[in-house]
Amino acid sequence: MSNEDKTIQHPAPDRPLAGRIALVAGATRGAGRAQAVELGRAGATVYVTGRTTRNRASEVGRTSETIEETAEFVTEAGGTGIAVPTDHLDEDQVRALARRIDGEQGRLDVLVNDLWGGEHLLVGSVFGRKSWETPLADGLRILELGVRSHVITAALLLPLLIRSDAPLHVEVTDGTARYNRRYRENMYYDLAKTAPIRLAFGLGQELAEYGGTAVAVSPGFLRSEQMLAHFGVREENWRDAIAREPAFAIAESPQYLARAVAALAADPGRAARWNGKSTSSGELAKAYGVRDVDGSRPDAWRYFEDVLHGGKEASPEDYR
Repeated sequence: MSNEDKTIQHPAPDRPLAGRIALVAGATRGAGRAQAVELGRAGATVYVTGRTTRNRASEVGRTSETIEETAEFVTEAGGTGIAVPTDHLDEDQVRALARRIDGEQGRLDVLVNDLWGGEHLLVGSVFGRKSWETPLADGLRILELGVRSHVITAALLLPLLIRSDAPLHVEVTDGTARYNRRYRENMYYDLAKTAPIRLAFGLGQELAEYGGTAVAVSPGFLRSEQMLAHFGVREENWRDAIAREPAFAIAESPQYLARAVAALAADPGRAARWNGKSTSSGELAKAYGVRDVDGSRPDAWRYFEDVLHGGKEASPEDYR
């Protein structure tokens, strides 16, 4: 494919990603789903992958969100959503996904690596436990879900990504490089949430010669479907959970990170600004003028550092 074929000609201002091809790996729910929808809203064709479909649930155990539904949301937002059931720990399935995108599109412009699905292992096996108290099988599963899946996906999709005239690889994790200098409570969780930051750094070096950008991004305290269910609230009354967890006052919707990532994807100067770096929804939102669904601009990681860990006297509202 020639460079002329790969170049998007004068996209409309309200559809800056028109003609672009994206893959959001791990788009069943949460930030992955929201990023897929916002990329679609900006005009992209978005392949959405995950393990939960209308016919089969993953080990997460939720049947209320599916990749087919995510693809429909992408299309309703103005993009083209294509659901491809994929277990990103299965190399054959990921190779088949790459072949399909290659056959249908010939390239990939945006790869969002938002794979996880390990929340069900955290409460009983990680939080409040020393690493040697974590069942080994659970610890290794965390590393598979949070690290190995990301490596497999990058290894098999990057050959398509470098065909783009402006490749963008986004690694989604929990915590920025600055914040994750702290130990994240448990060896397995710490490794799983720090590795994507290093992946983005290293891949940034490799993509630079292709004019590409690799960046690690982190939402703050995310009001995902699972988190809302955990607290027994809905998006409409999420503040009711603050009485149970005061830090939830800094929480953000999945759309916040998604809007910021869509703005990043539409930025022609992103490589000089972000390549190889670790950033957050709050930092990206400030850089691109993005706001959350309620009009606020939460900066959760700065709040955590300053107030929860730094002892500063301040309210979460001061960081919104």
